[in-house]
Amino acid sequence: MLEAVIEAFGHVDILVCNHALTGEDGPLGTLTTELDRHWAVDARSSILLAQAFANHHDGRAGGAVVFLTSGQHLGPLPGEVAYAAAKAALVGVTTTLADQLADQGIRINTVNPGPVDTGYLTDEMWREVAPMFPFGRYGQPDDPARLISWLVTDEAQWITGQIINTEGGFGRYRPRGR
Repeated sequence: MLEAVIEAFGHVDILVCNHALTGEDGPLGTLTTELDRHWAVDARSSILLAQAFANHHDGRAGGAVVFLTSGQHLGPLPGEVAYAAAKAALVGVTTTLADQLADQGIRINTVNPGPVDTGYLTDEMWREVAPMFPFGRYGQPDDPARLISWLVTDEAQWITGQIINTEGGFGRYRPRGR
């Protein structure tokens, strides 16, 4: 993929890993080899893309990588052990990769976009979680996009190795049994 971009444009300066396999993969006690599929999509692919980016980076100043995670470092993701584990790997590796990539002038940060309505939210789901949102709304795609857009600019050249949460004050905890 990166080779095609470089062939078409001459170089690549920015990599945003905004992909995920999510869903009710199950709580502990029900897990299967689905763990491997989540690892492949949610963690391994992002790490390997960052490696390819670094291998193809031409040394220009301003290289930037952004991983996306899902806030599992802030609280539970009930029923999604495989997804939480894979996305947590990105949080865990961010500072290590930032240290390694700094020598090439590449910054790397991880963004937790918080709950964003990308078309899956039903009225029933909203009624259940609405009290957890102090601004009275779910995140919209433009909310984390503005942060990501800024992180890859020269204005953010001093920021690397950070996990940045953009959740609009989302209150993660809800009563047990819900």
